[in-house]
Amino acid sequence: MRILLIEDDAPLREAVAAKLRAEGFEVTCCADGDEGGWQLSQDAWDLVLLDRMLPGQDGLSLLRGLRRRASQTPVLLLTARGTVSDRVEGLDAGADDYLVKPFDLRELTARVRALSRRPILARDSLPGAGGLSLDEAGCVLTGPAGRCTLSRRECALLSLLLQNAGRTLSRETLLARVWGPDAEVEGAVLDTYIHFVRRRLAAVGARAEIRNRRGVGYLLCGEEAV
Repeated sequence: MRILLIEDDAPLREAVAAKLRAEGFEVTCCADGDEGGWQLSQDAWDLVLLDRMLPGQDGLSLLRGLRRRASQTPVLLLTARGTVSDRVEGLDAGADDYLVKPFDLRELTARVRALSRRPILARDSLPGAGGLSLDEAGCVLTGPAGRCTLSRRECALLSLLLQNAGRTLSRETLLARVWGPDAEVEGAVLDTYIHFVRRRLAAVGARAEIRNRRGVGYLLCGEEAV
């Protein structure tokens, strides 16, 4: 699971990153809003830990920009501002959870695990694909015609496509995210797994398809774009 941590407090950033890495997560860190915005636009992430008050772009601006792009990536806001109105503003901006500083690192990791277990729904981010959801913990895909079990690799690939529905992901990004940045995997393996995932989508009656942008990569489209 790849986590983007955007936090300007260096000691806190280092402590959070160390704790999450010890739990087995892959963590990339940013120290300000401008770098964080660039990272958000360049790659697909499984989870974002986002400080509200940042140099450059503030956390809420980054969050609103992410949601305007229809990204479903879970976002956990980290902030010293803990009033009810502050929490409501953050959640209304699109945060999935809100943790007030100072916090216990054990609570942070528990919330990260909880967010990672949430099913990914295609209904909101992918018009025309209503009723499609993916339970990553159980590798179960559910659609209008039923459900089926996926392999871990198929699940990781479909999860990435769902989280970036309507956005073309390069072959390099897909290979690095699903097989790992150092894995020696041929491009034909990706094409084979795309074929497997397409069959899974058809099996559950999904009103969506994975399209190939020749020479670029793949994207998941709703039925109105098919």
